[in-house]
Amino acid sequence: MTDGRITTARLGDNGPEVGVQGLGCMGMSFGYGPADADASRATLERALELGVTLYDTADAYGAGENERFLSPFFKAHRDEVVIATKFALSIPADDPTRRVIRNDPPYIRQAVEASLKRLDVDAIDLYYMHRRDVNVPIEESVGTMADLVREGKVKHLGLSEVTADELRAAHAVHPIAAVQSEWSLFSRDIETHVVPAARDLGVALVPYSPLGRGFLTGSFARAEELSSDDFRRQQPRFTGDNATANATLLELIRTVAKAHDASLGQIALAWVQQQATIRDLPVIPIPGTRKPSRAEENTAATRIILTDEQLDLLDGIAAQVAGNRYADMTFTSAGRE
Repeated sequence: MTDGRITTARLGDNGPEVGVQGLGCMGMSFGYGPADADASRATLERALELGVTLYDTADAYGAGENERFLSPFFKAHRDEVVIATKFALSIPADDPTRRVIRNDPPYIRQAVEASLKRLDVDAIDLYYMHRRDVNVPIEESVGTMADLVREGKVKHLGLSEVTADELRAAHAVHPIAAVQSEWSLFSRDIETHVVPAARDLGVALVPYSPLGRGFLTGSFARAEELSSDDFRRQQPRFTGDNATANATLLELIRTVAKAHDASLGQIALAWVQQQATIRDLPVIPIPGTRKPSRAEENTAATRIILTDEQLDLLDGIAAQVAGNRYADMTFTSAGRE
């Protein structure tokens, strides 16, 4: 890795080979306030130079705008990148601020056609169920997703925020390449059931928000510092007394960071990356950024190895975090386990 490129790992037993760190692209057009399109494009290119090949989006990010934004980059590098997108968060025509979870077969078919058109590709490399509608049997939803694979519209299947039992039921219908769930020094609920199930089934873990939506980098200390259209202003961990309490937990990360001459974010990412060895399964985090310099910083974290003593020091942070990761946890695996 003398050129600074990251190493690779496989998404699941039969999935594609990708860089050991991916890129979450949501913030380039949705969720985190105003974005600079030129800087975002430069970030995509720099990440690819560094060996990042898994690029994550969803149809719900900006009502399809994120997929449209990424399309030219994907077309220019189609043989080099693995495109991951998602369905399930339907946006009602009469209220664009709402999201309705849909896993029914007709909707899945409608969603995949729309994503293929926006992305302007013949096939989606990794197609995720974004959230779980418990009123639709998961076997029925995954059965339709499997049909998309047979039809050549999708290459591999993924699930997001599913329980261990849901993962097993889905995998029995069609091999699942990856499970995407929040996993970080602040969020470790998937370790009890989901991670062991994924390891047993040969499924990769793709942690989203491995930097705690930026909080673990120390870039902000409370939601009030963020722009008015930043969705983090509505999340319990970043407001009021919760934010004050959680900011104090960064001191432990700062201690480890000094020992490695690294940033807080790099230590948070190194911890997630090291879970691949600790938990014995592929772990491909997808930190989001809109700056080339951050892509360089994030990928450099794949080369930091934490000592057992440092891992022990960081181990107790999650248990002290104040506030849930969402106001409504019923849409997460932890809310249904």
